[in-house]
Amino acid sequence: MKKTQLLFGLVTSLYSGIAIAQVKAPATDWLISHQSYTATVTEKDKEITLSNGLLSRSFRITPNVICTDYRNLVSGEQLLRAIKPEARLTINGHDYMIGGAQGQKQQAYLLPAWLDNLKAGSTDFIYSGHQVTSISPYLKWQANGWCSNPKQPTGKELTFSYEAQAPELKGIHVKVHYDIFDGIPLISKWLEITNQGGQPVKLQQVVNEILATPEEESAVVGGVNKMQVPHGIYIESNYAFNNAMKANLSDQTTHWKADSTYTSQVNYDLQTPCLLEVYPIVPVGITLAAGEHFESIRTYELLFDSYDRERNGLAKRRFYRTIAPWTTENPIFMHLVSTDPVKVKAIIDQCAATGYEGVILSFGSGLNMEDTGAANIAKFKALADYAHSKKILLGGYSLFSSRRISEEDDVINPATGKTGGAFFGNAPCMGSKWGLGYLQKIKSFISATGFDIFENDGPYPGDVCASTTHPGHTGLEDSQWKQMQLQKGLYHWLNEKGVYVNAPDWYFMDGTNKIALGYREVNFSLPRTEQLILNRQNIFDGTWEKTPSMGWGFVPLSEYQGGGAAATLEPLKDHLDAYEQLMAQYYGAGVQACYRGPRLYDTDSTKNLVKNMITWYKKYRNILNTDIIHLRRADGRDWDGIMHVSAQLPQKAFVMLYNPTQQAIAREVALPLYYSGLTQSVRIREKEGALKTYTLDRSYNAHVKVTIPANGYTWLVAE
Repeated sequence: MKKTQLLFGLVTSLYSGIAIAQVKAPATDWLISHQSYTATVTEKDKEITLSNGLLSRSFRITPNVICTDYRNLVSGEQLLRAIKPEARLTINGHDYMIGGAQGQKQQAYLLPAWLDNLKAGSTDFIYSGHQVTSISPYLKWQANGWCSNPKQPTGKELTFSYEAQAPELKGIHVKVHYDIFDGIPLISKWLEITNQGGQPVKLQQVVNEILATPEEESAVVGGVNKMQVPHGIYIESNYAFNNAMKANLSDQTTHWKADSTYTSQVNYDLQTPCLLEVYPIVPVGITLAAGEHFESIRTYELLFDSYDRERNGLAKRRFYRTIAPWTTENPIFMHLVSTDPVKVKAIIDQCAATGYEGVILSFGSGLNMEDTGAANIAKFKALADYAHSKKILLGGYSLFSSRRISEEDDVINPATGKTGGAFFGNAPCMGSKWGLGYLQKIKSFISATGFDIFENDGPYPGDVCASTTHPGHTGLEDSQWKQMQLQKGLYHWLNEKGVYVNAPDWYFMDGTNKIALGYREVNFSLPRTEQLILNRQNIFDGTWEKTPSMGWGFVPLSEYQGGGAAATLEPLKDHLDAYEQLMAQYYGAGVQACYRGPRLYDTDSTKNLVKNMITWYKKYRNILNTDIIHLRRADGRDWDGIMHVSAQLPQKAFVMLYNPTQQAIAREVALPLYYSGLTQSVRIREKEGALKTYTLDRSYNAHVKVTIPANGYTWLVAE
């Protein structure tokens, strides 16, 4: 069976050939080989179509810009059932539509014959022209170290321009941008608004996407919050926070709503979730002064062609690799718990001796990046210079939120008019005098010292602030938007300066490199044997949507959150087995952990262990940073494992297998190699042993017999 037959068989069965007749299925699976899928913008008569062979989105430009077709070319799925505006603005208390047209009475489907009878609204913003260009990088990032994707995304950008019809909005100009990317079924959308009128306007809200989609399911009764939303489109915007360390739980902009105009739907109360709108939950709330320019959030629309969790996870991971290539940087670092220059230089020497690439001066180390005095700058510049002389990166930890500054500078709770009640209880306002000063101090410290890494704990978590005296915002209404822009501004600056950013919140789209894998901190006070299994569960669970390089784990070399000697690795020489397996688990997953403590090794035997593990990781670094196929989650009862896979590298797969039991176990493991690109056979070796040839079954599995040592692990390489 060919891979295209396997992938598209479902389409044939669902559509009985109808969709296949209308849409030519791609020749190759884009998750295996995507090079042939090049973005284009074509114009014919009244229509403009974006396509890359994986999706197409078409617009009619009369009587206004109307999105008439939005299709997944892999599955043949149509994502539109009705015409809606392209965007909506709330200005001075009134709603104004951008594009779209009125007159479609039946909202369940759209017949092309209806289009000529549609009319633009009298107060709608009207199409005035368009432009097609190559897309420009959102951030001027360049790789500053090892990364699996050093390239910025490519594709085409279509920009529609609109002019206001309403007399009260004379001089308000709008541009709506659509980026379509090469090699992935993905479109990005955002708005620009320019006030060229003579008066300021109140821009309360910007809805930058409105789609009337087919319903995922029909139910006679039920509601928006109980029924399934359409699975075929995944939405992510660069406006996310709340420390969930997961995209959908951090999201602040995706809203699935009922459509009351869709009166022929099955649901008696017209509550089917089939209307997508994208906008910040807390309205923008800014005043747009005469001559001022505004740019909305950027929304990314990724189309899924399957219900399979792994396949959709691979699609999301390709999305991050494409849109935010800085997330594929993955330096090998440790966390030092001191700023004593003697100890800092000693750990830099240990890193250089073992192959580590960076040192982060950890929380509790004594580092204060807010101190920009001459003595502090001189101290840490000298340490950074020393690190650089050894080809080691140096960075540090700084806490913004989850702390109290003062009555004048903390977030003001709108319910009480006082401080307190923020996401972290008490927290500074980023728009306060102190908050603005904090941002400037961080920039000054990093510029003056040459630090390479910034670990920002408690970044802006979305707090609103009712203060009317903070210089960074005017009041409650614009407080979230303005603080968010300030936080983004810092990350943009760091990203373009080549500073690697760890931040425990979902700011990937705006320049951060890594977030926590997802773990419970107090678990690192548990005995080492328990931590081993819990860490593997965290790795397994934290890599369905994130790539290995996007998450960090944790290894308490010295005591953290309590637990005493049973929980830690110090003295390291006494716990080499646990030290080795913790490194194997993390490096074998491609995940960097925060090895937090005073040193990497204490004896020659420990040094050799660390050096050997890093040498092993670097030998297989390329394949270990590819995406993970989830084989079996750790449960303490039987083997567990993961597999990296690549269709481009010489190594097609790298398998990590673990045995949590007290006896060696022999198992036959099915390795799903579909995404390796192999179709007939594969050569597999255990560790550095001899290669053996295996025939793939009809589901592209290789069946391998392996013995895993008691309380141990083994690894396989497929070529």
